[in-house]
Amino acid sequence: MATTSFAINFFILSIISLISLPCLSASSHSPFLLPIKKDYSTNLFYTTLAIGTPSKSFNLAIDLAGENLWYDCDKNYNSSSYSPITCDSKSCPKDANGCVGCNGAFKPGCTNNTCGATTINQLAKFIFGGGYGEDIIVISQMKVHGLISACIEAEGFTSGSPLEGLPRNTKGILGLSRSQLALPNQLALENKVQPKFSICLPSSNKLGYTNLMVESIDGSVSKFVQTTPLIINPVSTGAVSVKGVPSKEYFIDVKSVKIDGNVLNIKPSQLSIDKKGNGGTKISTMSPFTELQSSVYKPFVRDFVKKALDIKMKRVASVAPFEACFDSRTIKKSVTGFVVPTIDLVLQGGVQWRIHGANSMVMAKENVACLAFVDGGTEPRMSFVKASIVIGGYQLVDNLLVFDLDSSKLSFSSSLLLHNASCSHL
Repeated sequence: MATTSFAINFFILSIISLISLPCLSASSHSPFLLPIKKDYSTNLFYTTLAIGTPSKSFNLAIDLAGENLWYDCDKNYNSSSYSPITCDSKSCPKDANGCVGCNGAFKPGCTNNTCGATTINQLAKFIFGGGYGEDIIVISQMKVHGLISACIEAEGFTSGSPLEGLPRNTKGILGLSRSQLALPNQLALENKVQPKFSICLPSSNKLGYTNLMVESIDGSVSKFVQTTPLIINPVSTGAVSVKGVPSKEYFIDVKSVKIDGNVLNIKPSQLSIDKKGNGGTKISTMSPFTELQSSVYKPFVRDFVKKALDIKMKRVASVAPFEACFDSRTIKKSVTGFVVPTIDLVLQGGVQWRIHGANSMVMAKENVACLAFVDGGTEPRMSFVKASIVIGGYQLVDNLLVFDLDSSKLSFSSSLLLHNASCSHL
């Protein structure tokens, strides 16, 4: 795959009050738009923000589990509008990472008596510290003052890099979790509205009409958007676990999984969240492909392969990290990608999130298409608890998602390709 070509779309931080779920516009507030691009070398997504004075553009990986906005303010970066948050400031979060100082010259990333920030990159092997500060951030050509972010010098760490595993041209992470320091919550508080945002990940490198002019999708999207509760995992699920503090990630309640209409033979307890916080289904933009815990993955692959063979798909050798691979020349195509067994996530209340071929199959090499789901194993990574299902970025592509944090609901479209639309041309 090419490593330098990118797919571009627009990610809407829709902090406005939505009269109806798909209506992403309002008369009193303008939406904050950020471009989304796909890095094909990592299969991760990132956006670009202008920060500071003079403003400098930073490419930031998009993390739905990220608790804040942090960026690498290297030794050559400075900003006259940067203001560190002192340890005794009301703006310093109660769960701040202590109080930090610096021996060098005063600049972003090197200040004294500064509220300590934890800069988390779940793809890295370590957790890195930094300092909170306020600076000007430009969104949709509008200057926004007083937003809190974390600034670090990535080269100053000897035990690994905070940027490990991220797209090479990115310099930090834009966190979109339930955290009060996540950008949607900060913007909502600043504008005195309910926190809501939407995200639409692109699949191609065609620019198209990517500004998502929300007035034009008002009526059409409302016909096929469904809604399900966002549930709270009562146990911290991030790299830093705090006893008694619920997870800030986004979980949905998957009751069962269907393949071509047939329910996967697994126990309901395998999908539910247990007392330790393990289990459940979360949505992640930092997992390139959907991960299924081994006890779910094995019957899932077995049933999919059986259905695939029934429609004359020819199985071929596996291509890591995928197990079930097929000769793509034996698979028909349609507007929703390869014609393969459909996958349904059956949610609370019977609502179904259907996954078609465009989101379930990936071209692993020439003439080889693989089931784009991976074995997530059985053990948690680092201090993370283990979800039963982690819905990854590939399965989110060309699906419009609206996160309503106030009512704790997720609205989703399933594949927009069914409606002659996409995240790159909506």
